[in-house]
Order: sequence, then C-alpha cells, then structure tokens
Amino acid sequence: MAYYVGVDLGATNVRAVVADGDGEIIGQSDRGTPRGPTGIAVTEAVLGVVREACDDASVDPEDVVAAGIGSIGPLDLAEGVIENPANLPDTIDRIPLTGPLSKLLDTDRVYLHNDTNAGVIGERFYSDRNPDDMVYLTISSGIGAGVCVDGNVLSGWDGNAGEVGHMTIDPNGLRTCGCGHDGHWEAYCSGNNIPRYAEELYEEDPVDTALSVDDPDFSAVDVFEHAGDDDFADFVVDQVAHWNAMGLANIIHAYAPLVVFVGGAVALNNPELTLEPIRRRMDDMVFINVPDIQLTTLGDEVVVQGAVASALTGGTGDRSRL
Repeated sequence: MAYYVGVDLGATNVRAVVADGDGEIIGQSDRGTPRGPTGIAVTEAVLGVVREACDDASVDPEDVVAAGIGSIGPLDLAEGVIENPANLPDTIDRIPLTGPLSKLLDTDRVYLHNDTNAGVIGERFYSDRNPDDMVYLTISSGIGAGVCVDGNVLSGWDGNAGEVGHMTIDPNGLRTCGCGHDGHWEAYCSGNNIPRYAEELYEEDPVDTALSVDDPDFSAVDVFEHAGDDDFADFVVDQVAHWNAMGLANIIHAYAPLVVFVGGAVALNNPELTLEPIRRRMDDMVFINVPDIQLTTLGDEVVVQGAVASALTGGTGDRSRL
C-alpha cells in the first residue's frame, strides 16, 4: 500500500501526519517548534515528528511515496529551505526541509509550499466542487492567501506568492507593519496587531470603555469578547472589518475566484464578527462578480490536510491527478 506524509511547520508548532492512498489519516505527531539555536534544530524537529507519525501508523518511513510540507516563510523553493524566518529568533537563518525529508523517506517527491498555498491546495482537494478558481485567506497572527487560478496554484518563482498581508491598504500609513513598512493590511487586522490598532484608536479619541487598553496583556481576544457590549470594542471590530473587506476586495479584483475560504485563528474563533461584516461590504466594494465567502471547511487542520493533498496529487490539489 502507498503511504503519504503531510507536514505543517509553523512558528509555534510542527506537526506531521501519515495518510493512506485515500487520504485518511492513520498516524500523527506534533511538538513545539524549536527556538534554535540554529535552523538545523527545526529540521530535526520536522524529521522527528515524521518518524513519530510513521511509528504511530506502523509504517516504515521508506514506504512513504510522497510528502507535502506547508511552512512558514520566506521560502527558497530551488534550495528547498526557509530563509530568515520572520517569527523565529534571529539565530535561525536557514532551515533545510526538502533535502533531509527526501533522504529520510527515500523519495524525491517532496513538495514544499508556504502555508497558505498548502491551505488552498487542501480546500481545493476536499471541496465538493474541486474549483479551478479559488482563494484560501488566513487571518491569524499574520495575514496571507493561497490562490488557485485556472486550476494552477500560484506559488511564484521562489514560493512566496500570496503575501497579501503586506498589500498597502492605508496610503496614510497610520500603522507600521512588523515588516517595517507602513499601511499594510496585516498591521491593522492580524491577531497580533488588532490590539495595537485599538490602542492607537483609543489614543486618538479616549472614550469610556471596558477594554483594558493599557494592560500589557490586552489582546484581540478582549476586543472580540467585548463586542456587542462595549461601544469602543464595536468600533474597533467595525474598523477591522473595513480593512479586511478592502483587502479581500483587492484579492477578488486581482484573481476573480469563485469561492473564498477564510481560516486562521481570528476568523475561526470569531466568524460572525469577521466574515459577516466582510460579506456585507462586498457589493459596495467589488466591481466584478462577488464570490462565495465562507469559513474554511477544514478548520485548523487546513494546512496539514493541504500538505497531504499535495503529496497525493503531485503538488496541485487536483483530484484528477490521483
């Protein structure tokens, strides 16, 4: 029997699963992503969870015929590595992935994607329609998108297409993004930046609010938990929805998807306060056909499921490749 491996490498956790030829998960393992001292420690963690997932499935690693990896970036596809990951310590400058995993599994069929591209591959593979034109948008600690156009997942020459969180949506540049540039979508709407944006809005116009904007532990969770009961929390949620809708409208105009799946912790934990306000704004913002906008069908499994789908389909998510 043929077996397939999927890996989800994030800045916080690394997970591996083993699937059979039908895509059914039969083994899995996960651990925290090492913080160093070098990228080799992260590589070893990836190899470790793959070995453990194979043990859990009672599968010899050399019986695996293909593997997919959904990973943080930025990537260098030609080398099969992560280069200078933004959300790991500076001592980690290079993380080899495809070479070591290929050696462990004794296969050259190892497909590396950024995590949002793995997400769109997963959504396409498991969708009832297997649409050729679709987007997977993640709104989480960062913002990014995987895009499939005419049946082709857009990866870019270096694997870093889809960094839509770094599109400029505010030309006035009120907020500076973590990348150092002003006015980026991610600077306003990511889980890490919503509380910082709320603090700046409060400084501009201090009002009575139950939000503890001066608390070092103030978070996006606080904003969403108080929505509906606190006018300022409602105002922050409304402003975030405006920027999210603007960003998604730009994606729709660029790629004309039939469907947009939205995932990531912010969206998954607050669908009514994230997706519904976006949907309400689309008719006023979008010139072309408005796509179906829905919550991801795969929850927080979307990246690892996409990695498995990549392994099954030669990196495409197209079920006709089976």
